[in-house]
Amino acid sequence: MNTANPSTSERFLNAISWLFSIIFIVTGVLNLILVHPVPGSFYLLISVFYLPAVNTLLKKKTGFAIPYAARIIFGFLVLWGTLAVGDLAEILGL
Repeated sequence: MNTANPSTSERFLNAISWLFSIIFIVTGVLNLILVHPVPGSFYLLISVFYLPAVNTLLKKKTGFAIPYAARIIFGFLVLWGTLAVGDLAEILGL
């Protein structure tokens, strides 16, 4: 990834990564406060993998990065499970 002048698609994918990271951070903090520390810690751990800097570091250290498509699909599946059947959804009345 060229950090000096990223293309429009790279900027869009980085914005999506930041969005998922922020969503999982908020979900993790809410779970820590309202539900239980275990799911809260799980969501905070997931949020780290969505940070663009972590993906770049992973690519630099191991030569392998998690593809954007896989991260987006996994993010939607986890959010769907969280908002559909999670304890947080029951507490918030979703």
